[in-house]
Amino acid sequence: MRTVQVRDVTIGGGTLVLIAGPCVIESRDHCLFLAERIAETARRRGVPCIFKASFDKANRTSASSFRGPGLTEGLAVLAEVKAATGLPVVSDIHEPGQAPQASEVLDMIQIPAFLCRQTDLLAAAGRTGLPVNIKKGQFMAPWDMAHAVEKVRLAGNDSVVLTERGTSLGYNNLVCDLRSLAIMRETGCPVILDVTHSLQLPGGMGSSSGGAAWLIEPLARAGVAFGLDGVFLEVHEDPERAKSDGPNSLRLDRLEPLIESLLRIREASG
Repeated sequence: MRTVQVRDVTIGGGTLVLIAGPCVIESRDHCLFLAERIAETARRRGVPCIFKASFDKANRTSASSFRGPGLTEGLAVLAEVKAATGLPVVSDIHEPGQAPQASEVLDMIQIPAFLCRQTDLLAAAGRTGLPVNIKKGQFMAPWDMAHAVEKVRLAGNDSVVLTERGTSLGYNNLVCDLRSLAIMRETGCPVILDVTHSLQLPGGMGSSSGGAAWLIEPLARAGVAFGLDGVFLEVHEDPERAKSDGPNSLRLDRLEPLIESLLRIREASG
């Protein structure tokens, strides 16, 4: 299996990697606050960490839902996060034209699950030369993600990470099939488990998505025991007030205890 280097963080090198942050950039101050707290926690526990926050949530359930500050303002905030914390940063792009500007700030580009088959988007991300994290579509079989990987590699980029984030199970529901972690590893790519999005209930609250936050910790522990290269967690200090994906976000004060338990499982499972 290839390793993927995201600045000083190696994904796939045998160490559990944490990708964490709020679903969306709610404000400059809030993003910096969360980034600093996450960075402090990760460093105390010796866990390599990449900070994630979206500058635009282009696929919200309702047209009236909060989307974020947009590309230019959002990238400026993420540049401040890098300077303040020293963490690498990742965010998602939605159009091929966003890739060049995003690559000036980001350390890894993320492809949203709904867009994981978009050839031009994958190729544009690949051409930046940055590592590319492709989230598996809720509608995709894990073995079909090999085609998405190939599209990035044909653009001249072998630094690809795959992220499991649940599979549609009827209406307004997802199920996490841990077998997909092993299946997607057959591509030669490191594999991440997006714990929080795997527990989302898309459109489950009518005009917004619901979630099963009470299952975050057990699912994360199961994923680490099964074997993976990192966990992806959306984190918020007050999920009930989060502007996006609060129902499936981990409370900030639960992050450190969860990391402790994951490291113990990782050590025990080898």
